[in-house]
Amino acid sequence: MGLRQIYSYLLAATSIAGVVYLFVISFGGIREFDLGKFSILFENLFLSVVSAYLLFFLALLVLRYAMLILYSFMEHLENMMKRRQEPESNFHDDASLPMITLVVPAYNEGPVIQQALRSLLLLDYPNYEILVIDDGSSDDTYEKALAVAREDHQVTVRVITKKNGGKADALNTGMSAARGEFILNMDGDTKLSRNTLRACIRHFDDPRVGAVAGNVKVLNRENLLTRVQALEYVEGLAMARKAQSFMRAVNIIPGPLGMFRKSVLQQAGGYDHDTFAEDCDLTLKLLMRGWHIAYEPTAIAWVETPSRLLDLLKQRYRWTRGILQATRKHSSALWNPRRAGINFFILWYMLFEGIMWPFSTVLGNLFFVYVGLQYGVVIFLFYWWLQLTILDIVAATYCVIVEEEDPSLIFYAVVFRLFYITIIDISKVFATIEEWRGTAMTWGKLQREGKL
Repeated sequence: MGLRQIYSYLLAATSIAGVVYLFVISFGGIREFDLGKFSILFENLFLSVVSAYLLFFLALLVLRYAMLILYSFMEHLENMMKRRQEPESNFHDDASLPMITLVVPAYNEGPVIQQALRSLLLLDYPNYEILVIDDGSSDDTYEKALAVAREDHQVTVRVITKKNGGKADALNTGMSAARGEFILNMDGDTKLSRNTLRACIRHFDDPRVGAVAGNVKVLNRENLLTRVQALEYVEGLAMARKAQSFMRAVNIIPGPLGMFRKSVLQQAGGYDHDTFAEDCDLTLKLLMRGWHIAYEPTAIAWVETPSRLLDLLKQRYRWTRGILQATRKHSSALWNPRRAGINFFILWYMLFEGIMWPFSTVLGNLFFVYVGLQYGVVIFLFYWWLQLTILDIVAATYCVIVEEEDPSLIFYAVVFRLFYITIIDISKVFATIEEWRGTAMTWGKLQREGKL
């Protein structure tokens, strides 16, 4: 056992001990607390209804965490057993490995495009090409990409420039021009782990698998905001995808790393232009057509996340509205469980996370602030926060161990719950309301800082 692993387990044990301590002091505080004051929450019809709803939501949240941890752990065990058994793959030697086209859509990615492309030239795979789609950039993205393409290296790098039409249009252009049997779609600011192509291609031994989702991690962990996002990506995204992969039903193939059978992409008609979450929309299209979607945790896409709060809120606003748009497109599966099968549960789960969760946490905070000011029992707000924080710490501890991540991320769970997720949830609530009202919006390009 290495020192890093020992350090990880020690910190995990410390965090678990902290959770136990929080339970103890919480229980002790409740014992000393005048339990009669809890009757305040049921003093009138309004308080009773809201209290009952929040209790129901909390029960759903505990169930959600428990199910995700259970299924993601089962997926983890399944992957470990597969690696030990080392079954013979259809692509067991380099000569039989199929060609893969890496499609890199780029719009004003001048600060990062050359670093990203040069990192792709180092991937451990013998048969791939890199296809850059310059989507009408107004900066020097095309010139910089072309300079890399003209360099002397073994991997073919092609650059296509086109009139600006959006990311979906750029990806569709890449699909049409790709020479590979398989296509890996990514972002222009992404750095992939060297094993990505070999790790993903093995999933296509199963003819039912139409696509593979990669593991997205934060590269620029430079301040409090980006470190909390690093925890969010590990706990909120990786754990969910690993749990969904156990059922081969990942609900969002991330934009920074998704590998597809080219034939499946073509059959689905590629990416549509009518949502701001084209990756989520395409994923649902594949699921509705009966394709399995796997998750590969060892294929890592390192991305630059927003380091400023306003940029982060713009990103999450767009994500929320895009996911709601994609869900609405496939809403027929919400009301037909027999025909939709597992897609019925996937869509309701997405609505729970996209609408019910942020609205409920914001409602809970406002409700307990009101009760505290009106009746002088601010401690209710503390207990509400404590319950949610304990869930976050447990999930963060589990994810850090399984993902072999930086153990210090566990301690950001407190910051995550204290202020970060509240701000994000408020942004999601406004996004949901404005999506319902049909308020116009734009893509909102994130300005890169060139930290690849």
